[in-house]
Amino acid sequence: MTLNAQGKQYHVALGEGDVGKYVLLPGDPGRSKLIASYFDDSYHVATNREYVTYTGFLDGVKVSVTSTGIGCPSTAIAVEELVRVGADTFIRVGTSGAIQKDIHSDELAIITGAIRDEGTTTHYLPMAFPAVANIDTVLALQKSA
Repeated sequence: MTLNAQGKQYHVALGEGDVGKYVLLPGDPGRSKLIASYFDDSYHVATNREYVTYTGFLDGVKVSVTSTGIGCPSTAIAVEELVRVGADTFIRVGTSGAIQKDIHSDELAIITGAIRDEGTTTHYLPMAFPAVANIDTVLALQKSA
C-alpha cells in the first residue's frame, strides 16, 4: 500500500474518515460536483488525477462520490483505495454500454449483472465467477427508483 506525502491513499488522495461507506462512482470527473449537489452539507474532499471526491449526507447517512475515469483499471484503483479508507458499498452511475438493441443511453437502468469481457477482473477472480450485483443494493435501488 503506497501513501502520498500527506499519508493519504496515493491515487485518490483520501484518508480514513474522508468518505462514507456508500460511494457513487461516475466515470467523468466533472460529474462528481453535480452529484454532490444533491447531498446535504456536501464538501469537496480531494482531487487527484481523474479522481474527484465529494462527501455529504443523504437522510443523515454519510455518503460520497468519487469519479473513476475511463475503464476498469482506473476504477479498480479507486475502489481498492476507497475500501482502504472505509467505503464498502459502490454504485456505478452514468452512461454505460449495452448489448441489447432496445436499451438506449438516455434510459434509467438498474443493472444486476455484467459481462466480464475485459482484463482487469481476472486479477481478482477466475473468469467463471459471475459479475452480479449485491441483491440488497439492487432491491434498494429499485425501491428508490
